[in-house]
This record gives sequence, C-alpha cells and structure tokens, in this order.
Amino acid sequence: MKTNSSRFDSLVARYYPAVYSFATRLTDDPREAVVLTRDAFNSTRKQLRNRRGETALATILISAVIRAGLSGA
Repeated sequence: MKTNSSRFDSLVARYYPAVYSFATRLTDDPREAVVLTRDAFNSTRKQLRNRRGETALATILISAVIRAGLSGA
C-alpha cells in the first residue's frame, strides 16, 4: 500500500502544475482551479493505479478537469 501511495504522490508532484494550469485557463479562477485539480486527482486515483503510460495518465487527468468544469458550470 505504501508503494502505491508514494507512486501516487510522485504522480501528483509531477503533473499537478500542468493540470492546475489547464484548470486555471478553463475556469479563469485560481481558487476554482485548485478545487478542480484536487478533484481530478482524487476522482482518478483508482484509474491511475491501472494505467502505466504517460499519455493515458495525462488523458485521464485532463478529462477529469473538463468533466468537473462542465458539471460546475
């Protein structure tokens, strides 16, 4: 379990800036972008365990931000 947690933490550290940047451009609100980014990582945590490719990971995260942004509009 610790390995999965540390792997997830490293993925967050690596991709958070890009996902947050996208969410900021999508919402034009830094606070809302933080919420969308956090929700994207939380909602995709299980999916991230099963995916290994960088492209799949980026797609999952960006899709989660888009879904959350659209549902909040």
